[in-house]
Amino acid sequence: MQLHAKILTVSDSVAAGTREDGAGPLLAARLRDVGYVVVDQRVVADGVDTVADALRELSDGFAGLIVTTGGTGFAPRDLTPEATQSILEREAPGLSERMRDAHPYGALSRGRSGTRGRALILNTPGSPKGAVESLDAVLPMLAHALELLRGANAPHPPEIGGSTTTSS
Repeated sequence: MQLHAKILTVSDSVAAGTREDGAGPLLAARLRDVGYVVVDQRVVADGVDTVADALRELSDGFAGLIVTTGGTGFAPRDLTPEATQSILEREAPGLSERMRDAHPYGALSRGRSGTRGRALILNTPGSPKGAVESLDAVLPMLAHALELLRGANAPHPPEIGGSTTTSS
């Protein structure tokens, strides 16, 4: 199964061209390193509408992973979780919890995870280190999640005690 991914950097300053995107390229490189094909990489300004519109566009008709970086903290313009929640069809709180547990400052991230159509959306922090650490925390389970999201009868991974040949 070919794994596809898209990256969305959420930042007023990167969108305005006054700061370089540090996290987006690192996320793309990390995903490529483990076999994903990164098919799109975008930047949008902070804000519920800008992020929600971009996520709708990125997820429409897409089967794969969408990783956002930025806008998950406590600053007044950090509204990525609100935008993400507004477009999600199903939340995946366990992924968000796992990402927050990856670093002592992870509790400061308000990121969300979930699905829209056949796309799995993950919010990661804007910090380059925090974004990659968050992704790495869930990376081992993402291929299986994407396979299930596509509707495949994926076998349960043996390391989680799978004893059936197909997922229930």
